[in-house]
Amino acid sequence: MARAGLTRERLIRAGADLGDEVGFDQVTVSALARRFGVTVASLYSHVRNSSDLRTGIALLALDELADRAADALAGRSGKDALTAFANVYRDYARQHPGRWAAAQLRLDPETAAASGGGRHARMTWAVLRAYDLPEPDRTHAVRLLGSVFHGFVSLELAGGFDHSAPDPQESWARVLDGVDALLRNWPAAGPG
Repeated sequence: MARAGLTRERLIRAGADLGDEVGFDQVTVSALARRFGVTVASLYSHVRNSSDLRTGIALLALDELADRAADALAGRSGKDALTAFANVYRDYARQHPGRWAAAQLRLDPETAAASGGGRHARMTWAVLRAYDLPEPDRTHAVRLLGSVFHGFVSLELAGGFDHSAPDPQESWARVLDGVDALLRNWPAAGPG
């Protein structure tokens, strides 16, 4: 029998917390059932399986990130917006490593578009508006930002900067300076 008070939302939040504690790859319906002291079967009325649970956590993470990014971007443009946007991603990843990993989960296009993922795309385009890039350069720039943010954060979370100088915060600031300079001086397309 399911314990009173279990809901899909509560299970997904608990799964997100578990992911932050032990790693997103360790989040399963079984692990969540152990956390609540219930049988696995009692959770199936709220989540279909571990994949459904993990998708729910990914959607939660994308929504949380989108909310933070929207707050950080309010009233900002140019490099100020770029820096605020980037810092939201880095800070979120450092505070919530399991949720960050969940946000990287590949979602079907319809689910992604209906989630915080669609908001992220619109906010990224809004950040780039100040750089006045035509298409397809704007799309190239979106991919650049995703690569830089994800790459730096992934290396940092894996401990890749732990034993070397300068401090990662100094590198982060310089990377963002470099990205801003590149966006302001975007190279013309070369021959095919």
